[in-house]
Amino acid sequence: MRGGTLLVSRSINNHEYYKQRLETLGFYNVTVTDLERDALNSLINDMKPSLILMSARFYHCCTPYHMGQLKKKFPKIKMAAVSVGEYPVDVAMYFIINGVKSYINSFEGLDQFYKGLVALADGRDYISPEVIERIKIRNEIPEPSGNITERHREILRLICCGFTENEIAETLHISRRTVTTHKTEIYKTLNIRNPVELVRSALTIKLLQLEELHFYPRDLTVNPLPKNKYLKRGKK
Repeated sequence: MRGGTLLVSRSINNHEYYKQRLETLGFYNVTVTDLERDALNSLINDMKPSLILMSARFYHCCTPYHMGQLKKKFPKIKMAAVSVGEYPVDVAMYFIINGVKSYINSFEGLDQFYKGLVALADGRDYISPEVIERIKIRNEIPEPSGNITERHREILRLICCGFTENEIAETLHISRRTVTTHKTEIYKTLNIRNPVELVRSALTIKLLQLEELHFYPRDLTVNPLPKNKYLKRGKK
């Protein structure tokens, strides 16, 4: 059905309940889906909703990045991130920085949560007080998340496969400083802190396929080394 509200959530068993609750609160023509990426884009193109609500945890810590990309693709559609539990405020802040106008979180209390939902149903924007405060206390507003480029993807794959910065630089014929710069950009864009989070995030939003993970950099040495001198030489 064209127009209306599109809720994007992975809680498949609760889809009908969410639909009924939202329509009771005044949202109209509610459609609930767990489609993602290209399939979600196709649904949005067909449905042309006036409002998109997305679970803040839909892509885990990468949801702000993904919603920012959706906002670039569908700039005229109002969008809001919705969390029904605890969600890191520093990550939630990036929904707003990346162009999503509203963020509501049930963890701040049901009264505040429903206040946000009513505002959205009325066509108004709403940002949770915690996120507003988090933005205000900063000396400067962080830059919005950028795009993941093809060079980022190359470096991302090698990081996820266990390559060091020196090995990445040698493999791609670039300087280590360039690798470090790209790595920082990737981490900032995806709201992650370390290679473990990068692997999960890359698999979640399909920047990396499971079969692309190969944990054998060229200089890999497994310790402890064998004591038997014949085994050291690869002999039995």
